Amino acid sequence: MALAIINDNDQIRRITIYSWYKIMDRLTGIEVFVRAIRSGGLSAAGRQMRLSPTMAGRHLDALEARLGTTLVTRTTRRLVLTEAGAAYLERAERILSELEEADADASAVSHKVEGLLRVSSPMTFGTLHVARLAAAFHEQNPGVTIELGLSDRYVDLLEERWDMAIRIGRLADSSLVARRLATMRLAICAAPAYLARYGTPERADDLAYHVCLGFTLNEATGSASWGFGPDGGKRVAVHGSLCANNGEALVAAAVAGQGLVYGPRFIAQAALERGDLVEVTLTEPLVDLGGVFAVTHPTRHPLAKTRAWIDFLAREIPVLATRW
Repeated sequence: MALAIINDNDQIRRITIYSWYKIMDRLTGIEVFVRAIRSGGLSAAGRQMRLSPTMAGRHLDALEARLGTTLVTRTTRRLVLTEAGAAYLERAERILSELEEADADASAVSHKVEGLLRVSSPMTFGTLHVARLAAAFHEQNPGVTIELGLSDRYVDLLEERWDMAIRIGRLADSSLVARRLATMRLAICAAPAYLARYGTPERADDLAYHVCLGFTLNEATGSASWGFGPDGGKRVAVHGSLCANNGEALVAAAVAGQGLVYGPRFIAQAALERGDLVEVTLTEPLVDLGGVFAVTHPTRHPLAKTRAWIDFLAREIPVLATRW
């Protein structure tokens, strides 16, 4: 006796494909019926739909069998509607008309740079850069309204219905489509007054004697230890008077002389340019944070507004990144 083992996922896939074909056959039968009546016969309907007369006839037979009634009486010269066929024709035409309108609307939306664009971004990067870029993008594309969601948590694009997300760091494997926008560099910074009082560390191990402000959302620059080397393989225990889940707060504390801050250089850039902070260079290389990415849904036909926005970011963010 042979034992057949059926994988549940394969079974579901077969059922889904079968259901899809049933729906397509049903729509094809309706279209054959309408076109045959309007064009005068199954041969003409078949030519319009690139079907043989025999196949067009089979689709009409299948439609009548499913309905359990005769829609047309066929003679050698023409098709004559039955009473049931006349009633069905009106609704069938309405169904096909609404389907064509839906197709046209969807196609128009996908090709027009307009509508609501929902963008998710990390809090600080969104505040410092994305909000201003959104304003510039809107000037070029006045038909687009951007809803900007600022959060440092990992958002699910599909479940939460975001059109795209900006992500910083190393991306985990997923089915999402990612486009690299820029390289992200880290920096260790401190206020000149702090370094004058406590000295400037030269090696990672020197951090044990300094006040280190930890970022609680990143293990590499956390409150208990900091990582060094491209993969963060070297760990150095640190301590500090403050840790926070926001990079801007830590930079503000560093500017006030509270200690060293280790994080993305773009957050400290303005303070570095003003001279409020000084970048500290250690003998050990800092962690490779990865990059800035635009992440969107795995579709072959993204909406025009999403394509235009990501293309805009791909032009503008590398210009900003030259200062990081």
